[in-house]
Order: sequence, then C-alpha cells, then structure tokens
Amino acid sequence: MLSNYLPVLMFIAIAIIMGVVVISLGYFLGPRRFDSEKLSAYECGFESFEDSRMKFDVRYYLVAILFIIFDLEIAFLFPWAVVLDKIGLFGFMAMAVFLGILVIGFIYEWKKGALEWE
Repeated sequence: MLSNYLPVLMFIAIAIIMGVVVISLGYFLGPRRFDSEKLSAYECGFESFEDSRMKFDVRYYLVAILFIIFDLEIAFLFPWAVVLDKIGLFGFMAMAVFLGILVIGFIYEWKKGALEWE
C-alpha cells in the first residue's frame, strides 16, 4: 500500500524542502534596507490614510474583471478539450455559449478603456 503513495509522498517532501530552502536563502541573503515608505501599509494601490469615502478609479475594477475573464477561460478550456470527443455537440455548443459570454465581457472591457495603459 505504501508503495502506491511513495512517489507522491516523495514529491511533497521534496517540494516542502525546496520551498523552505528558497525562502531561507532569500531571508538570509536578501538586503534589509527598511524605510518609512517600505514599512507603510499598502492596500489596493491607494493610500490608506486618505478619506474613506474617496472614489475609486473604475479601471481598477476593469482590470480585475479582465483577469477573471481570462482566468476562467483557461480553467474551463483545458478540461473541455480533454473530454470533447466524449461530450459531443452539446458540450461544444455549451462551450461556444460560454466563450461568447466571455467575448462580450472582453468587448465591454475594451470599450471602457481597460486595455489602454497610461
């Protein structure tokens, strides 16, 4: 029974060891130059000490939506491509509808100017 799980356990052990080694090397060999700006609180790209009722730029949310669009597309396309021969025309049409909705979202982002960087 252990022989079935031994490769997985070895992979997990090597991953943990490599993670600890890399983080430790970064901690011990990295520069430590702290200043007030580096130690200040940072949230969402905005100063945290301003008025809490300030308006957010809509481009911040558009970039988040754009990330979700592409992230969901990739997350669903890989498993769909693997089982496409088994799910047939219904699966193909369902993915076509899904991609159509994503394209509509992408066009919305494009029209709102989310792809224009200043």
